[in-house]
Amino acid sequence: MNPSIQSFQIEYLVNRPEYIPILAHWHYMEWSYLNPGDSVERRITRLQSHGGPGQIPMTFIALQGETLLGSASLIPHDMDTRMDLSPWLASVYVAPEFRRCGIGSALVGRVVGEARILGIHPLYLFTTDKESFYAGLGWSVVERTIYRGQQVTIMAI
Repeated sequence: MNPSIQSFQIEYLVNRPEYIPILAHWHYMEWSYLNPGDSVERRITRLQSHGGPGQIPMTFIALQGETLLGSASLIPHDMDTRMDLSPWLASVYVAPEFRRCGIGSALVGRVVGEARILGIHPLYLFTTDKESFYAGLGWSVVERTIYRGQQVTIMAI
């Protein structure tokens, strides 16, 4: 555990829109290889459309004071090849200097909790490289497939 992270809060991004530009940049840098033609500007526009309680799509952010630590979203669809599956946990991201501190797990837990409140079951995700992380949080493999030229694992909880 990073000793500099004693506590953090998780809030709806819609209540803290000043963090949208940096979050859009982080997401673009992390996943642009999966989204040809994407841009930071498009991601800003998408994040601005995310709502609050009971609204899908929605994004949560983790903060320590005014420092943005990470995010996670609940969205209707995340793979255009699997429109039959909905909704999805997406955009789980923690800034590199704050990883391995429980922030990602807390963000995932918040989205799963919100989905439960909304009566959503099951909830899906896909990952290129974090299958063991999600399995440790109770997610199960649905299938392994190729998506946009990448080997991915679709999981559900």
